[in-house]
Amino acid sequence: MRVIITGGSGLLGRELTASLTGDGHEVIVLSRNPARVTGLPPGARAERWDGKSAEGWVNLAESAEAIVNLAGENIAGRPGIDRWTPARKQLILNSRLEAGQAVVAAVKAAKKKPGVVIQSSAVGYYGPCGDEAVNEDHPAGKDFLSQVCMAWEASTNELDALGVRRAIIRTGLPLSKKGGALAPLLLIFNLFAGGPLGNGKQWWPWLHMTDQIDAIRFLIDNSNARGAFNLSSPQPLTNAEFSRVLGKVMGRPSFMPAPAFALRLVVGEMADALLLSGQRQIPRRLLDLGFQFKFPEVEAALRDTLR
Repeated sequence: MRVIITGGSGLLGRELTASLTGDGHEVIVLSRNPARVTGLPPGARAERWDGKSAEGWVNLAESAEAIVNLAGENIAGRPGIDRWTPARKQLILNSRLEAGQAVVAAVKAAKKKPGVVIQSSAVGYYGPCGDEAVNEDHPAGKDFLSQVCMAWEASTNELDALGVRRAIIRTGLPLSKKGGALAPLLLIFNLFAGGPLGNGKQWWPWLHMTDQIDAIRFLIDNSNARGAFNLSSPQPLTNAEFSRVLGKVMGRPSFMPAPAFALRLVVGEMADALLLSGQRQIPRRLLDLGFQFKFPEVEAALRDTLR
């Protein structure tokens, strides 16, 4: 099977590429600068695209069984540096809209259509939800991240009318030492300064990276997988509970809270959207289709991630 991944040079894209090529599949990573995409495993290669059109890669789409659209400007950016200014917000939104439109254009131009497109999104689609359990039927929120996710998902809506199966992944917080939400926490806990963010009552919809990759591959292979899917552990935790277990696994204290005002001072508006609020996300549709999580419990997931 040939799989095209946009945004494949990031953490998730590289993990997915390694998993697919490890099973003998061919992976093509689309990049604005292929020469900088180094360290790809055998069976994978980088090809150039401009991030906003189908120019130069329609022939690749014609021979692909699946396209995984992960492309988009990093939402968090560089902590303390890349604040959500109006210009940066527009960049975050435009990068996702343009990538989705490029995928649609390539599929429309392809004589032989790919069997499935995996469209990336995020748990931020739902906005802050308090203690309410959130499955895929929950309406979108009204904050900036919600609006970005709604537009991101809608950028490939036209594929449905073209008869191409589309699965949307509303991803939680994947656990990885290499990046994402966990990596900066590890540094803080190693300095014996770990603890809850704010009051710690916000829900953290975490999942093991292995389960995230397996879920994406499950959706690629399952012909009944259409529409939106929550990608997170079936056992979400509050941030305070997550911090307690992380401290236990690392052998570090977990009682030093990071005050909300300090987080807002460092990262601005992002603090409330990414750190101080959350969603009690439930992967109902994945479970209904029979997907089985390898790491449903956070302690085992963290021990495996950090070993």
